[in-house]
Amino acid sequence: MFGFGMPELIVILVIVMIVFGAGRLPELAGAMGKSIQNFKRATEGKDDIEVKAKTEDGKN
Repeated sequence: MFGFGMPELIVILVIVMIVFGAGRLPELAGAMGKSIQNFKRATEGKDDIEVKAKTEDGKN
């Protein structure tokens, strides 16, 4: 699609790990997955979108 091969994807992954750190990658991936899921639901016309408020300690 954009001409990304394996070397380009590895470089992008290394840059993301440097910027965010390896410990936050699962959290970022989970948030991205929920965002994609909510986007798909919205495009299908379903009205219920999952929105959770954060608690005082910063966790859902």
